[in-house]
Amino acid sequence: MSEDNKNAPKPNKPNLPGGMKPAFNVWWIIVPLVLVFIAFSFFSNNISSPSELNTTDFNRILESGDVREVEVVSNRKIAKIYLKDEALKMEKYKKSIKEGAIANKELPEFTYEFGDAKLFEEKLLQTINDNKLDAEPVFNAEKEDWTSYLGTLLPFVLLIGIWIYLMRRMSGGGGGGGGQIFNIGKSKAKLFDQKTDVKTTFKDVAGLEGAKEEIQEIVDFLKNPEKYTDLGGKIPKGALLVGSPGTGKTLLAKAVAGEAKVPFFSLSGSDFVEMFVGVGASRVRDLFKQAKEKSPSIIFIDEIDAIGRARGKSNMSGSNDERENTLNQLLTEMDGFGTNTNVIVLAATNRADILDKALMRAGRFDRQIYVDLPDVREREQIFEVHLRPIKKVEDELDTAFLARQTPGFSGADIANMCNEAALIAARKGKKAVGRQDFLDAVDRIVGGLEKKNKLITPSEKRTIAYHEAGHATVSWMTEHAAPLVKVTIVPRGMSLGAAWYLPEERQIVRPEQMLDEMCATMGGRAAEKVMFNNISTGALSDLEKVTKQARAMVTIYGLNDKVGNVTYYDSSGQQEYSFGKPYSEQTAIVIDQEISKVIEEQYQRAISILTENKDKLTQLAEILLEKEVIFKDDLEQIFGERPFIKEEAVALKTSSTFPVEETKNLAPEE
Repeated sequence: MSEDNKNAPKPNKPNLPGGMKPAFNVWWIIVPLVLVFIAFSFFSNNISSPSELNTTDFNRILESGDVREVEVVSNRKIAKIYLKDEALKMEKYKKSIKEGAIANKELPEFTYEFGDAKLFEEKLLQTINDNKLDAEPVFNAEKEDWTSYLGTLLPFVLLIGIWIYLMRRMSGGGGGGGGQIFNIGKSKAKLFDQKTDVKTTFKDVAGLEGAKEEIQEIVDFLKNPEKYTDLGGKIPKGALLVGSPGTGKTLLAKAVAGEAKVPFFSLSGSDFVEMFVGVGASRVRDLFKQAKEKSPSIIFIDEIDAIGRARGKSNMSGSNDERENTLNQLLTEMDGFGTNTNVIVLAATNRADILDKALMRAGRFDRQIYVDLPDVREREQIFEVHLRPIKKVEDELDTAFLARQTPGFSGADIANMCNEAALIAARKGKKAVGRQDFLDAVDRIVGGLEKKNKLITPSEKRTIAYHEAGHATVSWMTEHAAPLVKVTIVPRGMSLGAAWYLPEERQIVRPEQMLDEMCATMGGRAAEKVMFNNISTGALSDLEKVTKQARAMVTIYGLNDKVGNVTYYDSSGQQEYSFGKPYSEQTAIVIDQEISKVIEEQYQRAISILTENKDKLTQLAEILLEKEVIFKDDLEQIFGERPFIKEEAVALKTSSTFPVEETKNLAPEE
């Protein structure tokens, strides 16, 4: 061996946690044996064997004088018949002899199976002597080949091996899985501890300051319990993270796993669900048994509504007994006679309204932490976190500007937007991700992919242009409508055109604000009516939106004078399981009438605004037909400065380092 080979680096072997060696798997033996058995059966079936004769045919061929030799294998009770060369050429034998026997001269042409060997030998010699045949009898005994038994023994060997394997698996393990086949009752929780490399920390969780503070307190309690117990405090049993999808509930749990110096068990609510009876409850017992053995510890159950749904409230007839048994076991483990000390349960869900009341009470989930959608300040912090993995970003990129352009975005939406911006920049062949790439990413996520090659007739394109121009005109002329930023008639996603707005982030909404927004939404259909004295199906999404808003005004927020200060909203979510309505038939008629009245009033208001500004509407639509995309500056050239400029909007415009015409928005009006 050369010196270079000696000094050459050795290939890296996979490192397992804790220096563990790969576990032996019995299938490494079973699978090759099965393959050998299949191959042996395949080849043995393809080997041609001689044709078998019955007693009548054997005597007839023997007495005909065409037999050259008869080999008697006494221990196998088989006689091998070899024909003479001239007999092989006869037609009567060619049809009976197999091709393999003719091609292989060592194989007999026929075989005959007899009973008693001594009696057969005496009868054979007598027949040869009586008929004066020249057939030569040969008597011997063959040694048995071990391969002849392989096809018979191998299936039994495989069955015995699999049975031993199953028995070992059934008897192995403790806790809830002790008596279950394949350890099906064992908990599927993934354990994170000091040896596990979890890189997510609280520094990676932007915004969510209130939620982080409460979660950090739980982690601090486990690290320094004396700080709280000295004052008489008790460790909380659990904390429930509630919020919309994508707001960071699971990310908070990952940060706890990275920060806590205690064992952290993570699993999903669906991991308890199984088709076998009793498995869910068994897994709950095993989970808490493991957590208690490693206490102090934390258990995190993601999407707990999979097992925590209110009992007896199933949409189907009856109830899911297996799921309810799992929930009952969870309730008992969290706070019952079998309470486990120093085990904290964290759970996450976006359907807190359907959870069982017994699960939500104090003593089980002592704290309910609401994780809301981030505001503009928190979105800026989230952008700073998700921009770190992007290697090259243009220096002039302003995260505050991006935060203002993404109202209603969750943390997951912002992460997706940053990734989409990087993909767009790479698709364009750019060396760095810039401002326009992020703005294009917003369009891509909210509106969908542009479809410039979509076939649209000139008349349809003209209708779409006036429809979108109607949205822009009415929103420009109403005080509380969201300021318009961009209008396009390029098909995008499922829409044929869109008007983009930058809605104001309000904590409360007043009736005049909702009515102005509804009027702007109906501006598209109103423009079709004013210009063509006809309407189309293009206002479907607009009608859906205003109908929901009008219904909310009447039935939820109590903003209708005729219905009054009444709400039919049920925050507990129990109306989902009810087949009836919370109001009478007479009230339903009034509600329908008031909803239609509100919508029609705003529709007529939009028609009135567009009729007064018909020439400007036409001018705007013609520009839109020519450019296909127009911005705020185009509207200012036609309508002049918007009469309803708020102080906040002025501050936004003067403080922004980017042209207003390049801003885009989350909410398109199709």
